[in-house]
Amino acid sequence: MKFSRRAFLATGAAAAAAVAIGGYAAYRMGTRVEPEQPPSSSEVFIVNGSDRVAGIQKLLSNFDLTGFEDATVALKANYNSADQFPASTHIDTLRAIVQGLNGAGAAQIVLAERSGMGDARQVLHERGVFGLSEELGFEVIVLDELPPSGWLEIKADGLHWVRGFKVPKILLDAQKVVQTCCLKTHRFGGHFTMSLKNSVGLVAKRDPEGFYDYMTELHTSPFQRVMIAEINRFYKTDLVIMDATEGFVRGGPDRGDLVKPDLILASKDRVAMDAVGVALLRSHGSTPEVMKGRIFDLEQISRAAELGVGVSSASEIRLALLDDKSKRAAGDIQTILDTQG
Repeated sequence: MKFSRRAFLATGAAAAAAVAIGGYAAYRMGTRVEPEQPPSSSEVFIVNGSDRVAGIQKLLSNFDLTGFEDATVALKANYNSADQFPASTHIDTLRAIVQGLNGAGAAQIVLAERSGMGDARQVLHERGVFGLSEELGFEVIVLDELPPSGWLEIKADGLHWVRGFKVPKILLDAQKVVQTCCLKTHRFGGHFTMSLKNSVGLVAKRDPEGFYDYMTELHTSPFQRVMIAEINRFYKTDLVIMDATEGFVRGGPDRGDLVKPDLILASKDRVAMDAVGVALLRSHGSTPEVMKGRIFDLEQISRAAELGVGVSSASEIRLALLDDKSKRAAGDIQTILDTQG
């Protein structure tokens, strides 16, 4: 018997929420997660995205990629569903990133993915990822198919996760981690889904050694957005690329009201990236949840900054503008960061 995603999440929601609240009280008393040392400032590079390949090449040329030579690289894209871009990573974006990493001398590239709105293997087939992997020589791991030995348990102490969660060992064993995300709002409680929210696709859907459903807990918890942020504390990124040539300003993650900023962004800092992404959404007009309040008071960004995932304030973000298109767009972004960050 098949259930829709909406019906599945609704089943047992009240019980899961009660467990989450009780678990929060039990696990948060007197415990905390030691934060990382945050950067004192972070750059977010912005380029014209009308030519994806040229734009990504220009972005990559502004990063020192010598550390990627002979490295194993874990790559996380955005294939939550089989819907076309901007719901999912554009195949040309993935191509340009892999080609850039190959050009930097990466020894092995492993794309790890889990889909929340569909069977991941089928989603990756439909979006052309397996075909591209054969063409360019990178590996694809469907996380739902990993054995128990392929996962690392993150303990619950100090987190809003009742039982902690599990992340793939490949993510932590890799010498470099690259992520590519889209620009979207999220109608299922995340409010927005960019680099921080993209990390949810790295967490096990269910405990591979039992029956516990981490995703039901996440999507029914009153702490959903801080839980999203907490995932990011337990792995580092060396590069994040956001394809904001198009995006959803309402709806999402699979469909929504479309805008076309025609930009591509890159940073090492997920907090800075998402703060700039929120400013970009605000510049086009977005949902009340995205538009209201200060950007660094939004729960995903606030909790991630608290844990040292990235910068702690908008004043620590530096926009690096690589062409005239990005310079024109950056005026609105910078003003929003200055006045609403």
